[in-house]
Amino acid sequence: MSALSLDLAKQHMKVDGTAEDDLISLYIDAAETWAANYIGKPLADFDPIPADVKHAVLKLVAFYYEVRSIATYGLSVDMAPQGVTAILDSYRERWFGDGE
Repeated sequence: MSALSLDLAKQHMKVDGTAEDDLISLYIDAAETWAANYIGKPLADFDPIPADVKHAVLKLVAFYYEVRSIATYGLSVDMAPQGVTAILDSYRERWFGDGE
């Protein structure tokens, strides 16, 4: 189950037309994977997916879309826009020895 739809991502980024649908879909998948890895569990484990988690994924999709030339060269792989990690921190799985 995807955290958000292609249509919602396009609305968020104010993208019209279908020329970049495949690219945006790729960014949605990448953002959802990044978020799941960050919190330590699949987003599909949430039922329903919380609105703030969707918001974090939307921010990450928009970031990937806006800085795609940087991402192409691998410079932004570990970067996330301000606020994404802050939103996801409350959902993060903590393990013994994780500093908490």
